[in-house]
Amino acid sequence: MSDKTPFSLPGLKGQRVVITAGAGGIGLAIARLLHSAGAQVAICDVDADALKAAGKTLGDCLAMQADVSQSEQVDAFFSAASARMGGLDALINNAGIAGPTGAVEDISEADWRACIDVCLTGQFLCARRAVPLLKAAGGGSLVCMSSAAGRHGYSYRTPYSAAKFGVIGLARSLAKELGPDNIRVNAILPGLVAGPRIDKVIRDRADASGVPLEEMTREYLSKVSLRRMVTSEDVAGTIAFLLSDAGRNLSGQSLGVDGNVEVL
Repeated sequence: MSDKTPFSLPGLKGQRVVITAGAGGIGLAIARLLHSAGAQVAICDVDADALKAAGKTLGDCLAMQADVSQSEQVDAFFSAASARMGGLDALINNAGIAGPTGAVEDISEADWRACIDVCLTGQFLCARRAVPLLKAAGGGSLVCMSSAAGRHGYSYRTPYSAAKFGVIGLARSLAKELGPDNIRVNAILPGLVAGPRIDKVIRDRADASGVPLEEMTREYLSKVSLRRMVTSEDVAGTIAFLLSDAGRNLSGQSLGVDGNVEVL
C-alpha cells in the first residue's frame, strides 16, 4: 500500500490504540496502518533506536521503551499512554520473542521462562492494565498475537508453541469474560511472516537438523497451501478489520493469517 493512499475502514478514525512491540516488524506495520486511518497510537518496544525511528514516521505519538514481561514497566507505559490519549479503545498485544530452537532436553530453564514471560505473561500484564480503560470507554477491542504454532504444535520450538497455545486460551477466556462489557477479544495466528525473524528461525532449524538452509526453506514453504510467506502488512490489515465497525461482531475467534499452514 502506498504511503500516499489513505487507508479507510469505518470506525477506525479517532480510536486510541496501544501496540506493544510497535517499533518494528508486524507491530510497526499495524501502527502505520492504523495511524494512516486516523487512529491515535501509542507504542512500546525494548529497542530504543527503533522507537526513535518509528516515532518519526508516526507523527505525534507516544513511543516509549518498555519490556512487557516487567510489570513496573507495563504500568508506567499504560499510565503514560492513557494520559497522552485520554483513554483507550484497543490493545494490540503484539510483543513476543522467538525463543530457543532445540530438543526439549537441551532447552535451559532460563530460556523457557524468558519465552513464556514475554510471549504469554506479558500479554496478561498488558490486558490487566488495558481492560479497566476499555471498560471506562464503553467497550473496545483486544487483539492477542498468537501463531500457527499455537494451533499445530512445533517440534524443536517447544517454549514458543506452548506460549502461543496459551495466548489462544487467554483470548477465548477473555472474550467470554469481557463480552458483557462490549469488549471484543480475538487471537491472530500469523504463519511464516517474511523478514529477519523467520529467516533466523529457519536457519536455526536447519543448523539443528543438519540440513542445508535452502532445503529447510523449501520444507517450510511446502507446508503452506499457498506456498508463500505472508507479510507484516497482511497481518496489520486483518487487525484493522477487527478494530473497525466491520468487525464489531467478531469475538472469541482464532484467525489464521498464514496462507493456510497445514502442519509445522
